[in-house]
Amino acid sequence: MLSRLSIRDFAVVAHAELAFADGLTVISGETGAGKSLLVDALGFLCGARADAGAVRHGAQRAELEAEFQLADCPPAATWLRDNDLDEGEACQLRRTLRADGGSRAWINGRAASLSQLGELAALLVGIHGQHEQQALLSRATQTTLLDAYARHPELLDAVRAAARRWQSLAAERDALLARGDVADRRAWLRHQLDELEAESLEPAALAELDAAHRRQAHAATLVAACDQALDGLGGDDALPQRARKLQAILQREATHEPRLGEVDALLDSAAIQLDEALAALERIRGDLDLDPDSLATLERRLGRVHDLARKHRVAPAALAAHRDALAAEWVSLEDAGQRLLDLDRAITIAHAAWQEAAAVLGASRRRAGDALAGTVADLIAGLGMQGAHFEVALPANDVDAPDPLGAERAEFLVTANPGQPPRPLRKVASGGELSRISLAIEVATLGLDAVPTMVFDEVDAGIGGAVAAAVGARLRALGGNRQVLCVTHQPQVAAAGHAHYRVSKAARDGITQSAVVLLDAPARIEEVARMLGGSRLTDEARAAARQLLLDAAGAPAG
Repeated sequence: MLSRLSIRDFAVVAHAELAFADGLTVISGETGAGKSLLVDALGFLCGARADAGAVRHGAQRAELEAEFQLADCPPAATWLRDNDLDEGEACQLRRTLRADGGSRAWINGRAASLSQLGELAALLVGIHGQHEQQALLSRATQTTLLDAYARHPELLDAVRAAARRWQSLAAERDALLARGDVADRRAWLRHQLDELEAESLEPAALAELDAAHRRQAHAATLVAACDQALDGLGGDDALPQRARKLQAILQREATHEPRLGEVDALLDSAAIQLDEALAALERIRGDLDLDPDSLATLERRLGRVHDLARKHRVAPAALAAHRDALAAEWVSLEDAGQRLLDLDRAITIAHAAWQEAAAVLGASRRRAGDALAGTVADLIAGLGMQGAHFEVALPANDVDAPDPLGAERAEFLVTANPGQPPRPLRKVASGGELSRISLAIEVATLGLDAVPTMVFDEVDAGIGGAVAAAVGARLRALGGNRQVLCVTHQPQVAAAGHAHYRVSKAARDGITQSAVVLLDAPARIEEVARMLGGSRLTDEARAAARQLLLDAAGAPAG
C-alpha cells in the first residue's frame, strides 16, 4: 500500500507531501490545476521514460519519492529479497529528473536501473488512465484480459511450446530446402574440402610453416651471425678458456680472501653456460643451409594458405575450423533426402499437437468469456447502461501457421441499446461508455493479481449524474479490498472517497504553482459544492454537497 508521496519541483508543483491510507482517496481540482500530475509523478516512479519538460521551470531537477508498506504485497517483498534490495517492512522508491533530460533511480536508498524500478512498481501499483482505456480497444489487450480472467497459464504455456516446436522444425526444413539440389551442394563441398585438406591447416602447423619460412628467408644473415658468435666463443683464447684461467688465478689466492671463492663459483657457472651456448650455436649452425629450392617451396606453401584464406574469406588461423564446418555440412547432407521425409512427418505431428493444445485453450477461453460477459453486463447495467449487452467473441485467426497465442483472439462486443446487434467495442463505445465499461472490467477482474494499489486517472470522463454516483459507489467498493486513488472532476465520485485531496494553482512571484491540500469535513463540503456549482458557491450547492457526502458514506460496501 502506498503510504507517502513526496514531490519537489515537478511540473508546476514546487513541493508537496501526501499521506495515504487504505480505502478510496479522491483528488479533485479546477481544470488545469494539475490533478493528474500526481498520477504522472507515480508514473515516473514506476519507470516511465524521463522527460526534461517535467522539471519545474527554473529548477535544476525534480525529485520524486514514494513509500509503500509491504504487508499487503508479499510478491514485492519477495522481489526485493531476491534482488538484495529489501529493507524491513517498507519500500522506498526515489527518482530524480534533471533539466537536461537525465534521470537516476533508487530503491531503498540503493541505486537501481529503470527496468528494476519498473519490475518492482508493477507489483506495487497499477495505473489506469485514458491511454489504458484506449488500449482496451485492442484485441490483443482484450485477449490478455480474458486469459488473466480465465487463470489458465499452463494452457497458454502448452500452446506456446507446441508452436515453438513446429516453428523450429519448419525453419530446419526451410533451411534444408534453401540449399538447393543436395547432390550439387555435396559435389561443391567435396571440391572445397579436397583443396583445404591438401594443406596442413592446424594452427600449430601454420605456426611452424611461418617459422620455417622466416628461418629460410633469413638464412644468410643467420649463418653469418652464428659464425661470428662461434669465432668469439671458440679457439684457444675463447671466453670459456679465459674464464677458467681466471679461476686458476683466483683459486691460488682464495686462502687469503674467502670472498674470492664466491667469484670463483660465479666464473665456474659462467664457463659452463658459455660451453652450453657454444654447443647450441654449433647445432643451430649445422641446421642452417642456404637452400633456394627449400625457400621457394615454403613460399609456395604459404601462398596457397593465403590464397585459401582469401577464397573462403577467413583468416589463415580460421581455415581449419572452416574446413571442419564444411566437412560437417557434407556429412549432414549425406542423408538429406531422408531428413526431409523425417521433418515432414515431425512437422505434421507438431501441428497436430498444437491444434490439440489450442483446442483446449479455446474451450477454456469460451467458458471464461461467457462468465466475464455476464459479470461485466451486470456491472455496466449498474453504471447507467441499462439494456446494454456485452459479450466476448472468439473469432479464429486468419493464419495457417501455429500461433503461440492460440487459434483465436478475443473481441469484446457491446450494444448500448436493446434490439441492436452487438458490435466491436472499438467501433461503438463513446468516451463515457468506454469509461464505464473499463471500470466494470476492472471490478470484474479484481483479485486476479496481487497489486495492492490501484490508481484511476479520470475514468469518469464523459459521465455525470446518477451514473457518476454509481461509478463512485463502485470505486468505493474497490476501496474495500484495495487501496484506490482516483483523480476526478465529478462531484458524485469525489463524495465517495474515504479521503479527499484538492489541487489548486496560483501565481507566486510571477510563476504558476500548484498546491495539494488534504481536506477536512467542512472543506470537503466546500470542494464538492464547487464541483457541483462552479466558482459561485451557494447554500443550495453546499446542501447538495452535504447530502452527496452523507449518501456516499451510507452506501453499501458492494
